[in-house]
Amino acid sequence: MKRLLIFLKDYKKESILAPTFKMLEAIFELLVPVAVSIIIDKGINGNDTGVIWRACGFMLLLGIVGLVSAICAQFFAARAAVGFATKLRSALFEKIQSFSYSVTDKLGTSTLITRMTSDINSVQTGVNMFLRLFMRSPFIVFGAMICAMLIDIWLGLIFAVAIVILAVIVFGVMLINISLQKKTQAKLDGVVSKVRGNYNGTRVIRAFNKEQAEIDEFGNRVNDLNKLQLFSGKISALMNPLTYAIINFAVIVLIHNGALTVESGVISQGELVALYNYISQILVELIKLASLIITLNKAAASASRISKVLDTPSDIEFDASAKSADDTSAVVFDSVSFSYDKSGEGDDVLKDISFKVRSGDTVGIIGGTGSGKSTLANLIPGFYHATEGSVFVFGKNASLLSSDELCSTFGIVPQKATLFAGTVRSNLLVGNENATDEELWEALEGACAKEFIEQKDGKLDEEVLQGGKNFSGGQRQRLTIARALVRKPKILILDDSASALDYATEAALRRNIGALEHAPTTFIISQRASSIMHADLIIVLDDGIPVGMGKHDELLLSCEIYREIYNSQFSKGGEL
Repeated sequence: MKRLLIFLKDYKKESILAPTFKMLEAIFELLVPVAVSIIIDKGINGNDTGVIWRACGFMLLLGIVGLVSAICAQFFAARAAVGFATKLRSALFEKIQSFSYSVTDKLGTSTLITRMTSDINSVQTGVNMFLRLFMRSPFIVFGAMICAMLIDIWLGLIFAVAIVILAVIVFGVMLINISLQKKTQAKLDGVVSKVRGNYNGTRVIRAFNKEQAEIDEFGNRVNDLNKLQLFSGKISALMNPLTYAIINFAVIVLIHNGALTVESGVISQGELVALYNYISQILVELIKLASLIITLNKAAASASRISKVLDTPSDIEFDASAKSADDTSAVVFDSVSFSYDKSGEGDDVLKDISFKVRSGDTVGIIGGTGSGKSTLANLIPGFYHATEGSVFVFGKNASLLSSDELCSTFGIVPQKATLFAGTVRSNLLVGNENATDEELWEALEGACAKEFIEQKDGKLDEEVLQGGKNFSGGQRQRLTIARALVRKPKILILDDSASALDYATEAALRRNIGALEHAPTTFIISQRASSIMHADLIIVLDDGIPVGMGKHDELLLSCEIYREIYNSQFSKGGEL
């Protein structure tokens, strides 16, 4: 939790005022039994109605001032907690955005979602409750004990013994609950992961009639979470009955000994009633404190999980053995191998790949499913770092490129065409927020998307639903290509981004890209031979191994795998 307190630095005033007003409320509350004692001893026993009315007026004043103090404390505590959570959420989101693919894969998307939502909400609640009650409850507990001792030191010892026993119970439950809360949040990650997987794969699940199997597995995960939460709840539930039992036992002892003390004339009836009121206050505050500690336990567990993400390096430490290469080439792969398992126990996904690409050239990457095409493409902009060897971009090691350099150099169209809720314009501006309407239309024309956008009523301001669900698959792909072209990148990576296009549209798209004025170096990843056969360099991958490099005519003669791919898609007379 200490790691996160830095986000409260802009709310120092609220963090001081909230407990201060709560302390004022507590002081006024401790004065109420004194007023009751005066009413009984001097008003009722002394038959003085004036004292009764003045004491009642004093109690009313205490209630009003206490209410105002409580409202002020609530306001400042809520303001500090909400502001704290806002800054923390922004910092966590910014941190997650800085992660490379490797770090995101290691942490897991589901756990990051949980920490951005459930964990931060838990910490926000913990901060709010802490500012409101952490000072007030102990103050009233010990204040009541001191007030009781001022009335009678021996009766006050009953309070002291009860408080010590209660402290042992409260902190014992707290220690047990901390570990349980961490396990509960981990189980929640599993539930979120399952929900996310089902949401993204709904169509596949229905296509294979796996609904019941998924329901059963989700039920098992929820049941595991439920069992752990019930066990944690049972431990927490022990606190209230134990607290009530000890306090009520203390009340019995107090009334018994207090009656004897009143009878002997050591204390008055009003003072005994005041003692009873003080022990009642202690009971109420200890119940609040018990609830607070449970909340803080959960918040502490969540804070630990959030801190783990914030403390995670944005990328795995990488020692670039070679900082630079010749800057005459746009991209250079120098004996590159790559494995997703950084422990070294997993097999390499890519093995010993070397090639050079001149600026402005078009490179085709082809191979079967799982051959490593997309992985190779992700190494170029430094999304992943080579396990062995080096990747150079315009003479500089890709692992050493800054975020700004990556953004200004690359235009990337991933396999899955992803559009964001908004408009066509807002989606294209993701590629270049300063682009003019003329540049947007130019990019749409280059991506063969201008025609169908012009037919829309809103044109550039046409609404786009989340994921682009109101556009066809081919339209989504062309819009994502247009988004990349708006940036006018030096290196354009098209990762199987034309799979939903017909051959004529894809051919027009290739011509448009080849005619771009800024002449980007283009990487086309595809399973279609027609998509890459006109490239300046074709790389054929088989199980992560480059089995052929060269131009189309050369590979037809020298590479059996390329020849098989080509023959399976073409007949002697033309394309099938």
